[in-house]
Amino acid sequence: MGLSHVDEKGNARMVDVSQKQHTERTAIATGRVRMKESTIKLIMEGNMPKGDVLSTARIAGIMGAKQTDKLIPMCHNLPLDGIKVTLEVGDQMDVVDIRAVAKCVWKTGVEMEALTAVSVAALTLYDMCKAVDKDMVIEDIMLVKKTGGKTGEYTRV
Repeated sequence: MGLSHVDEKGNARMVDVSQKQHTERTAIATGRVRMKESTIKLIMEGNMPKGDVLSTARIAGIMGAKQTDKLIPMCHNLPLDGIKVTLEVGDQMDVVDIRAVAKCVWKTGVEMEALTAVSVAALTLYDMCKAVDKDMVIEDIMLVKKTGGKTGEYTRV
């Protein structure tokens, strides 16, 4: 099986999806930003110097998903029907968990949009908190589920 984004000469290319059928597609991605408990407390109390961290990161994630085809060279411009980004403080008060659900009815999947949403939300958290916490770590960004398309359903085990 050859690589879908490489032509017969080894050149990168965008996959032609013109003959594919429209199907309902969903992708769920997750990730997290690990930080000091004192940073989490500042976020929860609304005392971060740059403002409402979680709301800003959520909006940034949504905006990022909508710009995926401009950031990832071979991604198709697809009509997102929905993108939901949630951020929650973990039980141990040392991490913000991020989850993105992207949906569309189209010829190609929305995995990259969900992953981009999580990545941009994580980078926004980092940017908004870096003045008080230089030890933050962005980690575990991954696709956890996808539905639709030729390959069907995938769920990370």
